[in-house]
Amino acid sequence: MNRKTWLALAVAVWSAAGTGAPIADETASGPVNIRLTATKQNAGKVGQVTLAAQGSATELVFIIGGVPSSTTLPAHLYTYIYPGSCGHLGEKFAYAMNDRTVLGDRVPNRTLTMAKIAPISLQDLTSGDYAIVVRSSPADGNRDIFCGNVKSGA
Repeated sequence: MNRKTWLALAVAVWSAAGTGAPIADETASGPVNIRLTATKQNAGKVGQVTLAAQGSATELVFIIGGVPSSTTLPAHLYTYIYPGSCGHLGEKFAYAMNDRTVLGDRVPNRTLTMAKIAPISLQDLTSGDYAIVVRSSPADGNRDIFCGNVKSGA
């Protein structure tokens, strides 16, 4: 699927999640949805990431429902996959997906979308113990603003 198709799917999935409707086929071969929990630095915001197999890699499509109001615009968000869980992240990230971090000139309360590729298969990602972290830029304090446990979504 191309990026526009994935973004449309992610928006539809995110909308359905709020209504209690089924989210998606959450098997290792189909899309997997992970709810991102806002940290106290980003309280009240919502987020989701949809994982999809891309051969031996995984595409991650993020929908971020806002960033802290103190965020310098345009927003720069950094994304990582850590071993462990949101409550117990490993000391060092396993994968950094930060080739492009600028999300454009948007107001902090608007929904932001971004797509990333991680060099790990969907099967390996969903069968391991990993957490996905969205972090603010160093200029904005380098703070974790969202986290989601992969196992809870798989």
